[in-house]
Amino acid sequence: MTPDGSTSASGFTHVRDELIYNGFVIDVVKGVFATPDGELIERDIVRHPGAVGVVALDGDNVVLVRQYRAAINDELLEIPAGKCDVEGERPEVTAVRELEEEVGLRPATIESLGGMYCSVGFCDEYIHLYLATDFESVPVDHDGPEERHMAVERWSLDEVAAGLSDGRITDAKSLVALGAVLRRLGR
Repeated sequence: MTPDGSTSASGFTHVRDELIYNGFVIDVVKGVFATPDGELIERDIVRHPGAVGVVALDGDNVVLVRQYRAAINDELLEIPAGKCDVEGERPEVTAVRELEEEVGLRPATIESLGGMYCSVGFCDEYIHLYLATDFESVPVDHDGPEERHMAVERWSLDEVAAGLSDGRITDAKSLVALGAVLRRLGR
């Protein structure tokens, strides 16, 4: 994200970012801000290009992925997702691409479920959430070792509801998106 020097509704002004680390997925910066009373403050910020998450609803089943996540050194059960890493690609196009790559499904219908910031205390990542339906099968094209070793699972809507309640699904984007779909379906 490029600082634009704009003033927020709360009166804080983003002055500049000083790059600390430039990585494959993220950048870490020291953000400098002016408070409403003119004081300069610094905050450590993770800059992220954004991401998408997709609830793939195939009849009464939801297609989920169980994949290794290095940050927690464990597997998580999640909705298919991926980062917005193609310059100029609209998020809904990224969502379709990620579904094709990860689970081999191309949706005829995709609609927005809104979106969410993940952890605004230190990161600007925004995830666009979608509901996809009416699929045709396409070849998978896994991107990276985690995807090559992930498992694709189909859960009934009742299993999803139970998994949200009993702690089997703990990934934030999945909790938000799956909850939105269940509410939309009156479950």
